[in-house]
Amino acid sequence: MTTPALGRRADHRIARAIQRVTSTAFGPYQSAVIRIGFSATYLFFLLRELPNRHELYGPDAPWRWDMAQQLISNNQAFSALMWSDSAVWFEIVYAIVLISAALLMVGWRTRAMSVLFMAGVLSVQNRSIFMGDGGDNVIHIMAIYLVLTRCARVWSLDARRAARRERAARENPERPVRGDVTGPVLWVVLGAVLIVAGTTNGLGGTWWLPTLLWIVWVGEGAWWFVNRYAPHSQSRVLLDVIANLAHNATLVVIMAEVCLIYATAGWYKIQGSRWQDGTALYYPLRLDYFTPWPWLSDILASNGVMVMLITYGTVAVQVAFPFTLFNRRVKNVLLVAMMCEHAGIALLLGLPFFSMAMIAADAVFLPTVFLLGLGSRVTLVRERLFPGRAGVPAPRRDGAAEEAPQRDDGGHTLVG
Repeated sequence: MTTPALGRRADHRIARAIQRVTSTAFGPYQSAVIRIGFSATYLFFLLRELPNRHELYGPDAPWRWDMAQQLISNNQAFSALMWSDSAVWFEIVYAIVLISAALLMVGWRTRAMSVLFMAGVLSVQNRSIFMGDGGDNVIHIMAIYLVLTRCARVWSLDARRAARRERAARENPERPVRGDVTGPVLWVVLGAVLIVAGTTNGLGGTWWLPTLLWIVWVGEGAWWFVNRYAPHSQSRVLLDVIANLAHNATLVVIMAEVCLIYATAGWYKIQGSRWQDGTALYYPLRLDYFTPWPWLSDILASNGVMVMLITYGTVAVQVAFPFTLFNRRVKNVLLVAMMCEHAGIALLLGLPFFSMAMIAADAVFLPTVFLLGLGSRVTLVRERLFPGRAGVPAPRRDGAAEEAPQRDDGGHTLVG
């Protein structure tokens, strides 16, 4: 008698779970923090290296253009800097990467900027692969993932513009809303570049990059067409379901990637003799290359107990973190510990961009309550600095948007 009832209850729960996964883009605040964190990290890195850009990635680099071209022809990587060895072309690409990182950070035309940001990161890093570190590898991976996320639903110019359009439509329902021009023009230009690059074999030798770019480009065209001519059709619902599934799946992959990074780092450290005897931290503190503050490094290195505690604590936190995801309180404690660890690496070892990249990756696990409080404080500061400026309606706590701040400029283009 109870078996059919239990079966129906289980089916009901499964149906509810499927409905929620397909109708909701989870983690809007977490994905927004990831977007802001990684784009800001790379933007600051490019700005810091602006005087040295020619020696690092440009025509004056020790890793010459012909050497990079030979390597890329073997590993089939993508780099727009390989399209020409001209110094003018290098400046154009560098400027595009800078601008796309800045616009992605503030959330302007987020989907298009995420594509440009990904292409820029791949172009710069693949031009001189020996210039990167662990932080560059994380940015490299996350830049690809960002393309598939709906990371502009909150804390972006796109969300604010969409909210203003929705507000104007409610207040003046009889007044026609002006159609979007910038979005379609931008995607037409990107499509033309994609066609030229594809026909001239400028997308590298891999299959996944052209496939990803064409899927995104065709998908944005479908978004525009459906929202222009059939905004309330089943096709619109289907596209929204696909976008939510892609976003949620990518968010899960990002979480798994972060756990994999810490798990492998922790278990490899365990195998090292210096980590086993608790002295691993001592050696980088004695290297001139990793001592931006020699006096501070000397103070820490001279305290054997502190060196041992930090060394063992680093291994313990990294190994344990993936297992703490099942306990929210313990996870939050270790998350704070890891972020403090990266802040210490930035201060003591002079690796600020590596630390920024890892903190941005850790942000995917930040509690929504904390992010809501952080957003409220930032909003309060902004209102004090710029009084009279309207805010953006926030999604509900379950991740679903309020009345539909997804549409941009008259409902013709959906944002991230």
